Amino acid sequence: MTRLEELSAKIDAKQAHVGVIGLGYVGLPLGIEFAKAGLKVTGFDLDEQKIRAIEKDESYIEDVPSEDIAAARAAGLFSATSDFAALGTCDVINVCVPTPLTKTKDPDVSFIIRALEEIRECIHPGQLVILGSTTYPGTTQDLFVPILENGGLKVGEDFAVAFAPERIDPANKDFGVREVPKVVGGETPICTELASKIFRHVFAEVVPVSSTKSAEMVKLLENTFRAINIGLANEVALMCDRLELDVWEVIEAAATKPYGFMKFLPGPGLGGHCIPVDPTYLAWKMKSLDFPARFIELATEINGQMPRHVTDKINDLLNEDRIAVNGAKILILGAAYKSNVSDVRESPALDIMRLLRKKGADIQYSDPHVKELELDGTSLKSVDLTDDALSTADLTVIITQHAEVDYDRVVAGSHRVFDTRNATKEVKEGREKIRKL
Repeated sequence: MTRLEELSAKIDAKQAHVGVIGLGYVGLPLGIEFAKAGLKVTGFDLDEQKIRAIEKDESYIEDVPSEDIAAARAAGLFSATSDFAALGTCDVINVCVPTPLTKTKDPDVSFIIRALEEIRECIHPGQLVILGSTTYPGTTQDLFVPILENGGLKVGEDFAVAFAPERIDPANKDFGVREVPKVVGGETPICTELASKIFRHVFAEVVPVSSTKSAEMVKLLENTFRAINIGLANEVALMCDRLELDVWEVIEAAATKPYGFMKFLPGPGLGGHCIPVDPTYLAWKMKSLDFPARFIELATEINGQMPRHVTDKINDLLNEDRIAVNGAKILILGAAYKSNVSDVRESPALDIMRLLRKKGADIQYSDPHVKELELDGTSLKSVDLTDDALSTADLTVIITQHAEVDYDRVVAGSHRVFDTRNATKEVKEGREKIRKL
């Protein structure tokens, strides 16, 4: 029996030891789900605060209850460490590290490379290494495999490599980790088979594809599809603004068509760890092949304009009350990139606050999920959404809609409200105060 056949038997018997590198929004939920399935899991992260929190049975990810961490640890199935030497004890290693963009909009694979260097130090026959971090097509084949084969081991013979993109949607109560099908592509057929086996312990459905490059492209297509269609919705919002139409009414009416139309909503800009980033990864890769990704470039341009459009609209609304932006008190409701999460990565709220501060506005923000954030080196703390906070603001601007916020109260207590999310659509009283995107 070969070492990979031995690994296959271990996976079948739930005796495989699973490692997860990166205990953030992707890695921690995945690790906990493996533990729930009865597999022993070790999580790895350089952030000692995360390690300490886990050792105290405290979750820092909203989708992972602290009780789940406590139960997994009590069962001896989950632990966390910053000692990467322990990777050598793992049979399966999942890499779930960030893949941001540089300031020049180039892919930043430095986190992947660092993880690879740690794995290379302890890789041995009979291991399966799975990359889950979103990246450009060819990363696993052209970057991952050569580094891991550098010590003389051969992928598909001595060890296995696969790509299985994360598809987590934070705060989505309908589709948790288990409910979203897992796409898996291996470097060789045995790699695909082994990765599919390990994920079948966790996911209700596993979707094998022909290669790592195909799996990488699947992930980018999903989020490029969203980015382009959101770009269209945002351009329609700009058109409706010029035509003096209610874009929300137009979209809701179009969405009554039972076929041929999928509803996407406009907003103040794109945020999060996927949609603003993933299409740029694909465009960057295609540029290297002398293929202009024109839809992606156009959607990126339109979506990137939205924070400035919002700022211009704020200026116009204040002007109606003969108030200059310079010195105006503006209350921003919602700093997270999407509803009911604490993640502020790439959040349009940050861009809007930055633009308004440059114009001299006095900015405060309130977000029940984001207690503190950093803006250009300055620490800002969320203010309580009190009657005083609403009444003393010259303008209240809704950037992110959260379930905890009473928007009837917001409208009643504010002088004027600029709603970029249609959060006030059910508000009955004081609608004359509301202006929308």
